[in-house]
Amino acid sequence: MLIRTEAPADILPIDSLLKAVFDTEAEAKLVMKLRENGNRTLSLVACSDEGEVVGHLLFSPVTVDGQDANWQGLAPLAVKPEYQRQGVGLALMEEAKSILAELGYPVTVVLGHSDYYPKVGFVKASEHGLRCSWPVPDEAFMVLELIPGSLAETVGLVEYCSEFSDM
Repeated sequence: MLIRTEAPADILPIDSLLKAVFDTEAEAKLVMKLRENGNRTLSLVACSDEGEVVGHLLFSPVTVDGQDANWQGLAPLAVKPEYQRQGVGLALMEEAKSILAELGYPVTVVLGHSDYYPKVGFVKASEHGLRCSWPVPDEAFMVLELIPGSLAETVGLVEYCSEFSDM
């Protein structure tokens, strides 16, 4: 399996993947809007040995109490059903963590499954005085420090890009 940055030729395969994995087309539309509006910080794909896009994740900017702290939000993360539970998503996350830290992005947040994301180091955001702008279960909104010391003294309301409000 190869993990690499999204290329223009991946746009349609990513769109098809998102439409196949999620119940609605909301995530596919979100990714297109983020891409079109320049709010895609990092987009990675996982490719099979045959070159087929079998996984994808995307990060976009988030703010904390209206301030840009250079933090990133993960959404979405998708893996083709026949490749799930084989480590594809975790491999994408590990690669993303390394790239984001190298590029100087100190923290990422995710709204997701509380059994899955802790496997790559996410913890409840509330433990760090952070809350989501949407009414979500406490255990579903998580944070991951990519650069040590970056979470110290940063508390408040985390808001995603405006494209998320259109979902």
